[in-house]
Amino acid sequence: MRVKPEDEGKIRHAGKLINEKLRKYKAEFGLDDTTDLLAMVAFDCMVESLETNEVNAEDSEHIHRSLSHISALLSKAV
Repeated sequence: MRVKPEDEGKIRHAGKLINEKLRKYKAEFGLDDTTDLLAMVAFDCMVESLETNEVNAEDSEHIHRSLSHISALLSKAV
């Protein structure tokens, strides 16, 4: 796999996390089928990604409301 030098650390970290999840699921469920383990890891990663996106969207909305409120206060002060 070829990656840009600036992405190498991120790729290595991702690989480490995937391997840790594979070991965890293998020990937890007693599975040896790599395809099943990889499918479980992929599903787990997708759920984590969806949860992170949801939190980010909520944070963005909160920031937007706060900035709008600050802007309104500044408009009244001027």
